[in-house]
Amino acid sequence: MTGSTIFHALGLHMHQPPGNLRLLIEANPEEAEQIIRCYERPVRYAARYPDTARLHVGFSGVLLEQLLDPDIVDRYRHILDIPEMLDGYARAENIELIGMGHSHPIFPLIPQADWPEQLARARAAMLRAFGRTALGFWPPEMAFTMEMVPALVEAGYHYLVVDGVQVRPEDGITDAFRPYQVCHEGVCITLVPRDRDLSKAQEHGLDANWFQNDVRWRVGDSPRPHESRLVTTWSDGENGGWFRQTREGSGFFGYFFAPYMEQVRGGEYPITPVSLSAYLADNPPVAQAQVQTGAWSVGPTAGYDRAQWSGSERQRAAATAVSDLSARYWDLCERLSAPCPALEHARTLILEAQTSCFLFWGEAWLPHLYARTVPAAAQLDAAAATLRDAAPPALAEAVSPQTNPGAGVSTPAAGSAR
Repeated sequence: MTGSTIFHALGLHMHQPPGNLRLLIEANPEEAEQIIRCYERPVRYAARYPDTARLHVGFSGVLLEQLLDPDIVDRYRHILDIPEMLDGYARAENIELIGMGHSHPIFPLIPQADWPEQLARARAAMLRAFGRTALGFWPPEMAFTMEMVPALVEAGYHYLVVDGVQVRPEDGITDAFRPYQVCHEGVCITLVPRDRDLSKAQEHGLDANWFQNDVRWRVGDSPRPHESRLVTTWSDGENGGWFRQTREGSGFFGYFFAPYMEQVRGGEYPITPVSLSAYLADNPPVAQAQVQTGAWSVGPTAGYDRAQWSGSERQRAAATAVSDLSARYWDLCERLSAPCPALEHARTLILEAQTSCFLFWGEAWLPHLYARTVPAAAQLDAAAATLRDAAPPALAEAVSPQTNPGAGVSTPAAGSAR
């Protein structure tokens, strides 16, 4: 429908923890096939509807590294041509790529000193995979805190998406259908609220008629129903039977997305799909907001306290162990020489240990975290020993090796990411 004032930004979030694509194809080939096909469908359907489809797709850096790995390409070749798929994303003008942290970390739970590298490594992986980078940012697990704003702007992001229930407009009027400007320490970025309820429907099942009726009802009940309305839905793109459905006519793209695009193409649908960068260029934010620190709602949790990732004593101890290792790394880099190339492998392990999946499953996946912190600690100990041998007594005591938390913990069997 021409002249529609309701616009829809549809986003999909893709992530697998480091090494998981290899573990899955070895331990559960059927699930591996279900997951890998989820990465191909967005680009195929975007090509089918170049005139109407507008998609936002985000990949974690560690997932892109796996998709770029020649061994993974070979192991999945009988299912999918991964390089051809990545090339499709590189060429798709109606897919807006979205950035995130490299290893999919809970940013509020990791040291701020690690934020720039998590952001830089993710952007570098995206550039290698697609030959282009992202303007928009999706906080892994929707875990956001206002202190992230300067780091995001410094990394090159123009806007971010957060869960709408976390947004606190400065005028006191809750309106999830418009963008905001958020500022921290004098640095500002555009914020787009995600509609939590509609996003849950997107994740679990909906159809085009229900969607338009529900959106029109929500817009009609919003504070500014006659202004331009931006409805933003975002969900995982490879989790749950709805997205993994191999009979496409019964899954997200066949049952919802294709009929939605057909109705838009027919000119009678009251909602216009839009890319966020294009929408924000024409509709820059005029309102200010703050964002309450939190994450998205998972299971019985509301997300505000991030209990899913830090609710138990062992989860908190594991997160502390990673932060302590990061502090030791930065201290040793100061004592050695920047950029500390001798500790590059330890650095990679520390960043990988910040993967949210290792904390998400309660205590079940903590061994995956410790499988990285233990060898990282050993490498830091070796570097510290080198300094200690060459240092005066006072300095030698300061760089003495520390206990490796998690030593002896067995690693669980392979499984899918959340």
